[in-house]
Amino acid sequence: MKGVIAAPAGTASALAAVNPWSLLPPLGNLDAYISAVNRLPMLTLEQEQEFARKLKENNDIESAEKLVLSHLRLVVSTSRKYLGYGLPHGDLIQEGNIGLMKAVRRFDPDQGVRLVSYALHWIKAEMHEYILKNWRMVKVATTKAQRKLFFNLRSMKQGFKDDADAATHRDTLSEGQIDSMARTLNVKREEVIEMEQRMSGGDVLLDPSPSDDGEDAFGPIAYLADATHEPTALLESRARDNLASDGITAALQDLDPRSRRIVEERWLKVNDDGSGGMTLHDLAAEYKVSAERIRQIEVAAMKKMKKVLAAFA
Repeated sequence: MKGVIAAPAGTASALAAVNPWSLLPPLGNLDAYISAVNRLPMLTLEQEQEFARKLKENNDIESAEKLVLSHLRLVVSTSRKYLGYGLPHGDLIQEGNIGLMKAVRRFDPDQGVRLVSYALHWIKAEMHEYILKNWRMVKVATTKAQRKLFFNLRSMKQGFKDDADAATHRDTLSEGQIDSMARTLNVKREEVIEMEQRMSGGDVLLDPSPSDDGEDAFGPIAYLADATHEPTALLESRARDNLASDGITAALQDLDPRSRRIVEERWLKVNDDGSGGMTLHDLAAEYKVSAERIRQIEVAAMKKMKKVLAAFA
């Protein structure tokens, strides 16, 4: 932060005595930062009003710095409420500090409220935005109603778990809990169910990276791809349909009646019960020839049809 510099550890106590607004000693870790923040002076109402007016009327940066530094402990306290989302504590504090600086810039001392009350909204807003952007790769809440539901669902579910009368030892909500939550938050029960499903699910890479042994990993992209509207697949499908209708018709017309009858009975006829047409022996008995002769006629007819279909394609 501007105005806050590091100094050798040996001079820390002396500098701190001279400047109570310093965050010295050098802040090498988060615990040191939080400890230093909690030692910064808190402003009285008169001091807060004075610094706020200097900032508003004269754009006094030193006054803005004192307003920000004196409320850093508020950011740390607020950030602890959002540790359950699995995001780094330091990042939450950093985003909250941004919200605090925005609040200080917009604060009007003549509105009759303390800066702590005004800044809390901006601090939470920045933390909420950070959580929604980073909690999952895919956003789980975009509208105002969804954001409200997102941040209330976890705390209310925890309340249900802690309630001895409603302890179910399950992660999912019961029908009664869904109805209760919907009434409390003034949303539809379907919205509660949808948000719970979004939060309980996880992110999955559609196209995972290759494994260590160089083989491609199997991912959802392998079975989620829709090839039905792919141009090449459409052309192939139309060609198959064309061959199966007009092509077969043209090939059959090129055969003599006996050959056409044999091919239709052997390959194209389907009875109501799902069975096929006549067998080789049935056709042999009808035409008074051997079954081998019927097979030879069939083979010759199929070769002739393949030539016609090839030319048709």
